[in-house]
Amino acid sequence: MLRKNDEITVEIERFGGEMGIAHTEGMTLFVQGALPGERVIARAQKVEKTHAFLKTLRVLSASPDRAEPPCPYYEKCGGCACQHMTYALSLEMKRQRVQDALQRIGGLTVDVPPVIGMENPWHYRNKTALPVGGEAGAPRIGYFAPRSHRIVDMDGCLIAREESDRVTAVLRRWMEKFGIEPYDEITHRGLIRHVMSRVSRPGQVMAVVVASAPTLPHAHELIAMLRAGVPSLCSLYLNVNRRGDNVILGNESRLLWGEERLEDTLCGLRFSLSPQSFFQINPVQTEVLYQTALSFAGLKGTELVCDLYCGAGTISLLLARQAARVIGIEIVPQAIRDAEENARRNGVSNVSFHSAAAEQLLPALVAQGLRPDVVVLDPPRKGCETAVLAAIAEAAPSRIVYVSCDPATQARDMKFLSAHGYRLDACQPVDMFCYTGHVETVCCLYQQKKDFISVPYEPKDAEHLKQHS
Repeated sequence: MLRKNDEITVEIERFGGEMGIAHTEGMTLFVQGALPGERVIARAQKVEKTHAFLKTLRVLSASPDRAEPPCPYYEKCGGCACQHMTYALSLEMKRQRVQDALQRIGGLTVDVPPVIGMENPWHYRNKTALPVGGEAGAPRIGYFAPRSHRIVDMDGCLIAREESDRVTAVLRRWMEKFGIEPYDEITHRGLIRHVMSRVSRPGQVMAVVVASAPTLPHAHELIAMLRAGVPSLCSLYLNVNRRGDNVILGNESRLLWGEERLEDTLCGLRFSLSPQSFFQINPVQTEVLYQTALSFAGLKGTELVCDLYCGAGTISLLLARQAARVIGIEIVPQAIRDAEENARRNGVSNVSFHSAAAEQLLPALVAQGLRPDVVVLDPPRKGCETAVLAAIAEAAPSRIVYVSCDPATQARDMKFLSAHGYRLDACQPVDMFCYTGHVETVCCLYQQKKDFISVPYEPKDAEHLKQHS
């Protein structure tokens, strides 16, 4: 019987996400750091009745697709879980993950094409938010180790924009020089909680220091050090977070120096970003993802489109270029304010945004008579509420475009839709988060009912619903 800390030799059969899958004594083993076809010695870290999680200690027979991780923090940091394999194999692993989810969870049959990868899968992250710990004058800044809140102190990240590394380096020197105390999430004492940076495609930088107090000591020195160390700095914010939980940003942001907003572009649209704005972290692949979704929508210019979980409205604005009208729904008020501002900045007038929970507002609008021709979904990792899926099925759009960062919840939701008259027609994974185990997937579903009639829709009580949702 396998026990915690036992070391065993196993043959890896296939992938299970980014982990290798093996079997012993009727148990399924998930082996971190192992590739299909390899024979490895692994140590059991967590053992359940039917399965166990292990970590590779030594590779006895290596796969030809094994690679030497270029990151010096790979063994400690939980971010890039796929650096021990070639980039090509990581793409195939993600394709298999999508295929398995669709078949095993969704009961859906579709040939998943190769994942669309990046030509250069490094330094793509345009935003980082690193926790700060350690002691006064000796900060630790980096990502958390896997399944812990232990900070892996690091000088740089190979998937982040290099400008972000410069911001972190300057903050570290400033804290060391002036003995600035890091925040302690256990005692809730200390000042500096996180350092965040946003980098535009041309390289302009917004730096954000998240602190537990409304003022920073030696703020003028920090400004001078950042301006010298980060030549493309356009603004420095202090974000005040007095919360006792793990939420990164507080509600109050104070501009200490520079421009109020960071300007960036995506898919030919212009965006103005604040510290709290939502914006995809990989702009190159975001354009691939959104253009795929737009292609799947198959718009002719006459359609009414609903964009659920619309965020700051990026997809909505793209859809509006090719549709008659777009309705965007998002629960986060700040995101809706950004979406409305983005629409104004880009001269898009045939889109309206509503700040409400989709599971509350959409059923009410459908009950009023909303009958969109196309519905676009981009929900959080947990997927859609049943009320959302039921309302979509009742509205009976001719086409549904489902964008997801979790193949499992996407497959679960599409199983519901397939039981209510929809057929999965196409699927395309996109590698948004290179060298991690995550994958974005766009799926297109067609309505199979023959009696669908498009009904013109004008909202009657949308404002009332927004206020009470």
